[in-house]
Amino acid sequence: MGIKAFLSKPLAALAHSRQQSWMQDPSAAQQKILQELLQKGAQTAFGKDHHFKDICTHQEFTQAVPVRDYEALKTYFDRVKEGEKDVLWPGQPLYFAKTSGTTSGTKYIPITADSMPNHVSGGKSALLSYIHETGQSQFLDGKLIFLSGSPELEKVNGINTGRLSGIINHHVPGYLRRDQLPSYKTNCIDDWETKLDAIINETIDQRMTLISGIPPWVQMYFDKIMARTGKQIKDVFPDFNLFVYGGVNFAPYRAKLLESIGKKIDSIETFPASEGFFAYQNLQEDPGLLLMVDSGIFFEFVPVEEFHQPNPTRLTVAEVKTDVNYALIINSNAGLWGYSIGDTVKFTSLFPHKLVVSGRLKHFISAFGEHVIAEEVEGALQDAMKEFPEVAVTEFTVAPYVSPDAGASYHEWLIAFAQAPQNPEQFAKALDAHLRKRNSYYDDLVTGNILNTLKVTALAPNAFQEYMKQQGKLGGQNKVPRLSNDRTLADGLLANL
Repeated sequence: MGIKAFLSKPLAALAHSRQQSWMQDPSAAQQKILQELLQKGAQTAFGKDHHFKDICTHQEFTQAVPVRDYEALKTYFDRVKEGEKDVLWPGQPLYFAKTSGTTSGTKYIPITADSMPNHVSGGKSALLSYIHETGQSQFLDGKLIFLSGSPELEKVNGINTGRLSGIINHHVPGYLRRDQLPSYKTNCIDDWETKLDAIINETIDQRMTLISGIPPWVQMYFDKIMARTGKQIKDVFPDFNLFVYGGVNFAPYRAKLLESIGKKIDSIETFPASEGFFAYQNLQEDPGLLLMVDSGIFFEFVPVEEFHQPNPTRLTVAEVKTDVNYALIINSNAGLWGYSIGDTVKFTSLFPHKLVVSGRLKHFISAFGEHVIAEEVEGALQDAMKEFPEVAVTEFTVAPYVSPDAGASYHEWLIAFAQAPQNPEQFAKALDAHLRKRNSYYDDLVTGNILNTLKVTALAPNAFQEYMKQQGKLGGQNKVPRLSNDRTLADGLLANL
């Protein structure tokens, strides 16, 4: 056992002890953070506009600060971007995390000196929890790969700006950086396919022990390695034993990834975003993600059905329930106030407070009033794949097909199969049945002949990769929307057939 692996175990025990203290009383940890945020935020333009100095309770805070997204707060973000100080948080941010917006174009999310530790500690806490639970730390003695965006940063009014993954790359601890791959030069390559070939050149003969990235892009990395070597990943990287991922639900990709690897390995799910690091998986046998209630973010939860109401209910960790879909709202030491990140979550347990990401507020299908969400389509596909074990999926999306003829409309599932079902009609039938079990409104529409049963359109294994390449969004942190309420993505994919 190497020195890093050896020293990590007492560090993991210490981290676990600290974790237990805030897990047992998350409400107290959150109240402390809220008071700290209000005290510092009172010095800012936003705090003065919203009378922070007069706020003592969460109820008073909800009355003073409405729930808003980036577009609604854009005037404040623009002032920060133009170089003005003390707008959303004291001083100026260290970075802007640059990300794509739906209606506002490029978004510039501030990362401050106070909020940077949250982004760094999330991944660190996830790994230390894994070490404490399993006793496995040998992965720290090998090479670690992080498939991420370019670490090259540009200046926006004197503030370093880039993709979150590239920013985080500058904060990898020194004791890990020596074994981190790919090299800085390779990581700066813009074209994803060229970059992937360079990454393979640097890693293929190395002792890789940990691989981290968004599952579809990791799969692309594996596919290229297998095409070059004719071997499964376990034979190329025999010491690879830990996969860390986030950003998308792993379930649809699991079968194909494990088939590519050729052996069972441990995995850790995380919940990061440009706005903060929110949760991580702390137990191997529990898919729930532990909410980080002590890391500079005060969380609020709005029942999804109330989200678009003028004054929705805003719950704290002390008030949430399990198995309810909530819109996630954050208030943070990055200067984000009443900020909707666009994700929906569902608690799987309380004490400890664990959740799963159930979807996106803007990613749903309700062309006929069914309001089907990502959690439902991902669950239906997972259930159908259990019935058809030969099926392997590389990517998929769902869109409505609206027909002028009564009963002729349907949901179209565009699925890129690595291994297609032997009986496509039976697979589509099973998929439809599982979706009907999960969404009663959809079931009513099919039963009432308002909707026809779903249609599966099979695509080539690399269809989504080719489409994302055409859109300039291949690789990095880019993700395919799981479902859409229009046919923009679906028609774009079909145009390539």
